[in-house]
Amino acid sequence: MATVKLLSDNELSPEARAVFDDIRKTRQSDFVNNFWRALAHDPRTLRRTWESVKEVMAPGALDPKVKEMLYVAVSIAHGCTYCIHSHTAAARAKGMSNAEYAEMIAIVGMAAETNRLVTALGVPVDDAFLVDPEQG
Repeated sequence: MATVKLLSDNELSPEARAVFDDIRKTRQSDFVNNFWRALAHDPRTLRRTWESVKEVMAPGALDPKVKEMLYVAVSIAHGCTYCIHSHTAAARAKGMSNAEYAEMIAIVGMAAETNRLVTALGVPVDDAFLVDPEQG
């Protein structure tokens, strides 16, 4: 259950409405999800968050499907059910197969286990893994 009311379009401030218009235009969809509707109570946070998401998830060196899969992996690590569901749907819309999803989940689980083992054992980083500042 939400801790704030999810604002409908007719309850938006002019500032929030402008962000929703940009979300719709950028995504080429009339759908604005509950995350943005919750954030709409604070138009400054809504705008800042949308601009950051739009920039980070925009086309770049990483394929859009990979970006969504990374978002899912981090969301799993942080236990964000909403983000797991929304970004899994986005990754599937961008072509993620069931096999890719299963493999990603296996990697997330393996990384979580080995991260905890390394932390518990206090394993120092090998010199070979450190970046030489002169080589960048």
